[in-house]
Amino acid sequence: MGTFCSVIKFENLQEVKRLCHWGSIIALGVIAICSTMAMIDSVLWYWPLHTTGGSMNFIMLINWTVMILYNYFNAMFVGPGFVPLGWKPENSQDSMYLQYCNVCQAYKAPRSHHCRKCNRCVMKMDHHCPWINNCCGYQNHASFTLFLLLAPLGCIHAAFIFVMTMYTQLYNRLSFGWNTVKIDMSAARRDPLPIIPFGLAAFAATLFALELALGTTIAVGMLFFIQMKIILRNKTSIESWIEEKAKDRIQYYQLDEVFVFPYDMGSRWKNFKQVFTWSGVPKGDGLDWPIREGCHQYSLTIEQLKQKADKRVRSVQYKVIEDYSGTCCPLNRGIKTFFTSPCTEEPRIRLQKGEFILATRGLRYWLYGDKILDDSIKEGVSRIRGWFPRNCVEKCP
Repeated sequence: MGTFCSVIKFENLQEVKRLCHWGSIIALGVIAICSTMAMIDSVLWYWPLHTTGGSMNFIMLINWTVMILYNYFNAMFVGPGFVPLGWKPENSQDSMYLQYCNVCQAYKAPRSHHCRKCNRCVMKMDHHCPWINNCCGYQNHASFTLFLLLAPLGCIHAAFIFVMTMYTQLYNRLSFGWNTVKIDMSAARRDPLPIIPFGLAAFAATLFALELALGTTIAVGMLFFIQMKIILRNKTSIESWIEEKAKDRIQYYQLDEVFVFPYDMGSRWKNFKQVFTWSGVPKGDGLDWPIREGCHQYSLTIEQLKQKADKRVRSVQYKVIEDYSGTCCPLNRGIKTFFTSPCTEEPRIRLQKGEFILATRGLRYWLYGDKILDDSIKEGVSRIRGWFPRNCVEKCP
């Protein structure tokens, strides 16, 4: 798609530090292992210099690697695009429909959300992805989705090479012992024999690469289908969640209203073109968005304000009765609390006995909320929120 025509731009040298993260190290390690082993096994299984099929197989394998790495680095270094610091709508009256971000000292533009990892408001934020160590949003949504498509396709090709290499090498070794005819396309038919021996270590390495390729195909393939599902509806993962909460809010209060998602263009093809373009440059500026007929320009942000107010109404105040260190999986809070720790990158907050917490949501053994601090502390600095164990607090009367 057109994203191949775009150029990776480094805002500064600090962007290179994104590579020094466990997510990017693992992702690049898997790509390197699968690609390297697939190229080595291609030489053993289907010699690329003797047949057209072998040459096409090897060229296609290199092509997968280049396209995967290109879209991966594009998604990582181009980034999602951030709302300018201090941004506010052109019409000052429209600010009543928007939330204000104290960290960025700006209003949150429609479809934007503040990312605690990036510490910026991200345009059309979908999620913060640890594998690219960056957010997925307005500018890199297409590159990220293409990476999710190309990675499983490349792994399927590599997995086929791994299986055929192990089969032909084992078959030929048995054939030598039985003095039977060796199969075609095998390295054993060549004269001279290949310089890369296929011993026990090579077999183990190929088997390991096969497991990585199959695991990546399943895991990344599922992520691709999830992304395409929301792209064809012109949504993000966060917006899908907001829409579900809107339905719950209307049903809970039995309101005579219907929430209509404003950015669905009415057809999958039109929604698809909102993300993927031939030029590789996403449509619009990331701040203003086309809406479907009958919707308000700020329909989604108005719903967010309603949900925020509803959350304050439904929130429950708790008092801390036992200290909590803020560890992800506390051993001293019980075995059930340890094994049911929320599977999310959202923070945990440290608690001290006597403090008060305003809980907004929760699980069976965990709660999520805001710590109530001294009013003298400035707003924006005083907001500390995260997960904490239920058995550390008790509900206030």
